[in-house]
Amino acid sequence: MLLSEEKLIEIRRHLHQIPELALHETQTHEYLVAVVKSFNQEYLEVRTPTELPTSLFVLVKGSAPQRTIGYRTDIDALPVTEKTGLPYQSQHPGVMHACGHDIHMTVALGVLNYFAEHQPKDNLLFFFQPAEESDYGGKRAYEAGLFSGKWRPDEFYGLHDNPDLPAGAIGCRMGTLFAGTTEVNIDLVGKGGHAAYPQDANDTVVAAASLIMQVQTIISRSIDPIHSGVITLGKIQGGEIRNVIAGHTRIEGTIRGLTQRMIEKIDERLKDVCEGVGRSFNMDVKLALNQGGYWPVENNPVLTKFFINYMKQAPNVNFIETAPAMTGEDFGFLLAKFPGTMFWLGVDDDAQLHSATVTPDESAIKRGVDAITGFLQARMDKALEEEK
Repeated sequence: MLLSEEKLIEIRRHLHQIPELALHETQTHEYLVAVVKSFNQEYLEVRTPTELPTSLFVLVKGSAPQRTIGYRTDIDALPVTEKTGLPYQSQHPGVMHACGHDIHMTVALGVLNYFAEHQPKDNLLFFFQPAEESDYGGKRAYEAGLFSGKWRPDEFYGLHDNPDLPAGAIGCRMGTLFAGTTEVNIDLVGKGGHAAYPQDANDTVVAAASLIMQVQTIISRSIDPIHSGVITLGKIQGGEIRNVIAGHTRIEGTIRGLTQRMIEKIDERLKDVCEGVGRSFNMDVKLALNQGGYWPVENNPVLTKFFINYMKQAPNVNFIETAPAMTGEDFGFLLAKFPGTMFWLGVDDDAQLHSATVTPDESAIKRGVDAITGFLQARMDKALEEEK
């Protein structure tokens, strides 16, 4: 039986009440399994891998499969205390689906439910992924070898909700949709001493100030302005008291770029600056870079062109071409391994993602399900025609 719009909203509200942080989505996983088990099982194969126990894989067996099309949704929440006052608000103190992953999961369940009732031509792989907000669950799944054999997709799709788009609208673009991000940690280790005797110390605060100013030149003087990136050093901590020279200072920040090549170039220039400051001030400057799975979400040109063309002509779909965003998304790692496309689903909300008052328009859910099922049908029909 197909899920009604009322039932989809009921599922979303239940998921909204049980948000869980990355790699701890046990209650969410149990509920997802229960919902999937309520579907027609004739074409389904369900898998919970021990290597990533809160993840869920569902394979829909095609009637004449020539490929496997993957669809990914993220399932974790954020450490945010909800302030919506809704009757179905989070029941887990200090944790909230403030990024809309409850919407993402519900749409995925709606699409899966449709194909459980209407057998697809190609195989479909649904990946309910833990740890998107942190701990990069997509990369973990890939490196654990979970996408192998019949569980390996030939192409991958996924969505993210967008409060700035009208409810149910589909947004996408050729090229990069989301930037890649890298965590930056810099430790400067010198020699502490009395403020009155600087010649006997090696001041890491002064060195840190020089480093911060030099880092600002990386984007402005080493990077093509047409293909720009961002470096933000958002935290600096050094010293204990005003009259003691600090022997250790720590700087923390983030790098963001629209291509992996751009991020790697920024990484190399940052290494050069840190090495130079270390030599100039005769101290150790230790740089640690952690990108994890947060690579740029670079949409495949062929698949994305087909996706956009379909959505533009599909009845009852409001398609909007969008600009790239500097926010991060760990689907980027999987799109570096499998061709695919990520897109937006509008949810028309005054509050921005990650805020405590996010209240997406739930009418977007059914519209999203309809748009995606229609696209997947068209993609499979096109794929089969191409093979003939």
